[in-house]
Amino acid sequence: MDSWPVNWEALDALIIDFAKSENLIEDSSPPSSPSLTSSYHSRLIIRQIRWSLEVGNIDAAIDILRAHAPFVLEDHRLLFRLQKLKFIELLRKGTRDDRIFAIDYLRKSLAPCALNAYPEAYEEFKHVLLAFIYDKDDHTSPVANEWAEKRRYEIAGLVSSVLRAHFHAYNPIFSMALRYLMSIHKGFCLRQGLVLPISNLTERLLLEERDFPALPPESLYEAQVFDEVDIQALAHTVELTRQGAIDSLRFAKGDLFQAFQNEICRMRLDDAMLDELVREYCVYRGIVEPGMQTSSEPLKVNPPESGCCSSLDSSIDVDHSTAKHSNSETSALTDLSSMQGIDVELRFASEPTNNLEDCSPSGSHQSEISSLLRNRSKGAGERSKRKRWRGRHDDLDFISGVHFNRDGKQEGVECTSAEDKYEIVLQMKELASRGMAAEVVEEISTLDPDFFVQNPVLLFQLKQVEFLKLVGLGDHSGALRVACSHLGPLAARDPNLLKPLKETLLSLLRPNEEALVTGLPLHALATSLQVAFGKRLGIEEPQLMRIMRATLHTHSEWFKLQMCKDRFESLLRIDSLKENNTPVLTSLATSKSNIDSCTLGSSQATISSTTGVSDDSSSTNQASSQDAICDENAILKVMEFLALPRADAIHLLAQYNGNAETVIQQIFA
Repeated sequence: MDSWPVNWEALDALIIDFAKSENLIEDSSPPSSPSLTSSYHSRLIIRQIRWSLEVGNIDAAIDILRAHAPFVLEDHRLLFRLQKLKFIELLRKGTRDDRIFAIDYLRKSLAPCALNAYPEAYEEFKHVLLAFIYDKDDHTSPVANEWAEKRRYEIAGLVSSVLRAHFHAYNPIFSMALRYLMSIHKGFCLRQGLVLPISNLTERLLLEERDFPALPPESLYEAQVFDEVDIQALAHTVELTRQGAIDSLRFAKGDLFQAFQNEICRMRLDDAMLDELVREYCVYRGIVEPGMQTSSEPLKVNPPESGCCSSLDSSIDVDHSTAKHSNSETSALTDLSSMQGIDVELRFASEPTNNLEDCSPSGSHQSEISSLLRNRSKGAGERSKRKRWRGRHDDLDFISGVHFNRDGKQEGVECTSAEDKYEIVLQMKELASRGMAAEVVEEISTLDPDFFVQNPVLLFQLKQVEFLKLVGLGDHSGALRVACSHLGPLAARDPNLLKPLKETLLSLLRPNEEALVTGLPLHALATSLQVAFGKRLGIEEPQLMRIMRATLHTHSEWFKLQMCKDRFESLLRIDSLKENNTPVLTSLATSKSNIDSCTLGSSQATISSTTGVSDDSSSTNQASSQDAICDENAILKVMEFLALPRADAIHLLAQYNGNAETVIQQIFA
């Protein structure tokens, strides 16, 4: 699974878009779309309403809804649930005055609303009256569920689902793709009985709880006919019952992709943990500066020109002084303090692993790094392009009144040697991405003479780049010197390199600079180099890279089992994350032994797209041959009647010559 190729440049673009959309980085450039700004404001409104409900401040939530989403309060089904929750919260306070106010609220608001909300509402109204008799601490009482604080989260999730769909305030593409990939990863591992190391991390990141689904308008409850293909696709990709998929399509007025987005956004992520994983990745990839550098100014939400997505009304007064974080947010922030290996600066300062030499920058080694940094003035230009990480702290202040440390850099960032190591790795990555292979080899060999001894495949690939550039420039003599001095001896020590060497030498017959130089997968090679050299210096690759590599692999394997193509992968850019449009360096990475011969494990896989392509084509051929056995209508019929995944339905049909009626009869017999 570590060998699965990922298009890291495509992931960079998605993550930058995510960070901009969530206002996590300080960026003066205008947003790629005006909708990003309005969507952020809408998500901020939803977050404020959710938090107010989760802490039991129902009045604040209703005030915000009245100002920004009055349609919610006009829906008596939602209003009744909010008023019932407010009644319970008044009783929860326990004072005599609040109890009197609860009775008055019952008469004037809750009872009249119960008569018009929905058929079961009046029975629910009579049932909640038992809260006068049974105490909140009586967990065996008939109204224990009404007293339970989880009821707050259920209503908060329901209202959030309605608002998100109404405002089209969906999470950024990366966030939705990550939810989707981890959900499929979990289902695949359960089905196959696999326990993978990365699963512990994904289970903490993707929460078990989901928001309640939005309620379709009553006018949409009339009989509607949806394509069974759409129903089954939605049901099995986001783990819904068939009726749940129908309800979701009904709410989305038959729009499959909108229904899919609604369902994906119902999945909950640990936002604090996700932000930290994204920051670690951005620092590692050179997108943002190291260290937590945040502005000390409070968040300012400027209202858009018009519409319901305007900023939160400054006149809304939410009492934050007595409020507490929700359980999920508090536990998320607490867990972060104990997470091992998440913070990239702490990773820099960690001890090298046992299989690596001690490359700690002490003595002459440290002076070489510092000298190289001083001499590389060009690196300052690249560094100036990096963004500053803002974080979500100001937003949290705005939402909850909880204030965070504003001292700037976090603990562990002050280690100069750690930042030096990090900076030199980024500079080597930048040189490699520009095709400056000779400079990379020279400078890395100066810092660590044993690096290429332990990573001969990387050295071979870098020398390939140098050879092809010289051929493209017409310097055949220089190219042959590189081949004789480096490529030949490396291939003599590793027979697996002989074929790539022959293919490299063939370029002498077609010296076309454009084809030879611009066609090289330099960014993939640069990432491989970054991972390998970083490990030598004690810098582990980000956890997010491991998550994406593993989940993209299980996504492909899952749809091989389903024997069909994922209808939603283009919507979430998953197909682009698997793409590699550049040719592989002389098909070197097609050999598994070449990957194993390098101590990187996963790093060599980043330039190995041929394996992924062949897997996809074989998957398509397999699906075609299996589908030929069974009629599509028969597959859908078995899936519908037996509530089975596509793969299981096809497997059963194959046993009974594609006859759906026979399969159903045999199962029920």
